[in-house]
Amino acid sequence: MKTRSPYLNYIADYMLTRQYSLRTVNAYLSWISNFIHFHNKRHPTTMGDNEVVEFLDHLILKRNMSPRTQMAVLNALAFLYKHIVKEELSLDLKFVKSNRQPKLPVVMTPEEVKEILSFMKKRYYIIAGLMYGSGLRVMEAVQLRVKDIDFDYKCIQVWNGKGNKHRIVTLANELIPLLRNQIMQVDEYLQLDLKNEQYAGVWMPNALAKKYPSANKSLAWQYLFPSYKLSGDPKTGEIRRHHFHPTCVRKAVKAALKQSGITKLITPHTFRHSFATHLLQSGADIRRKTPEKSTAFLVLNAR
Repeated sequence: MKTRSPYLNYIADYMLTRQYSLRTVNAYLSWISNFIHFHNKRHPTTMGDNEVVEFLDHLILKRNMSPRTQMAVLNALAFLYKHIVKEELSLDLKFVKSNRQPKLPVVMTPEEVKEILSFMKKRYYIIAGLMYGSGLRVMEAVQLRVKDIDFDYKCIQVWNGKGNKHRIVTLANELIPLLRNQIMQVDEYLQLDLKNEQYAGVWMPNALAKKYPSANKSLAWQYLFPSYKLSGDPKTGEIRRHHFHPTCVRKAVKAALKQSGITKLITPHTFRHSFATHLLQSGADIRRKTPEKSTAFLVLNAR
């Protein structure tokens, strides 16, 4: 594992104590590190708007960076100067804007969704089913906890989604039996873990960990898709059971795609695109915070 400088460690600690996700922390640190190395390891306090513009221009002109990545870099550097250096960047930076055309979204037909799902193992089938039937992003799906599934109202609570926002989405009837069975398996894992003296319970947000000190060992707070093995918490070293890594889902979709023989460039996010498209085709209003119905009935009842 690559060792970080004390300065980057300070930034990481600052972000983690303010509840930034580990994914965001790693992304920001990567771009901040690249920025510092591009300028021959000068300290950010000795640089400012001009150096940021020079770095952004380099990424566009030499590396043909996409608009989305360019914005991610700018966000990382804006965070650095606002919260760490305490001298905000100008709102009118004169850098070269990326002119790369965004890719057109790939959409599957209901038959293609059904075909790919047929080659997926049960746990990945449920995750893909949630992405298609409820429009979840892959990270939102793997981070679900048992308590987030509401069988009575047939909905799912999504906490801290993109933009750190919460929302409620529909739950497909066709997934309910599989989800109930999945929760039973989660409980089996939990009972085994509770017999392990080193087990520190599932990870909890800091405020909730203090408010509900015993919740980390309750079924309700366990991840719906727990990893197969216990591992050390990257922050504290405590033994916990984390959730499935999104990379595993991507590999499962890739393997199923290969078996299906479908030639479209399909990723886990394609299920979400297809969810929205099929809702529109069925006459639903996707601007509603909670769509009136799920698209899952189109394919999931064939399982």
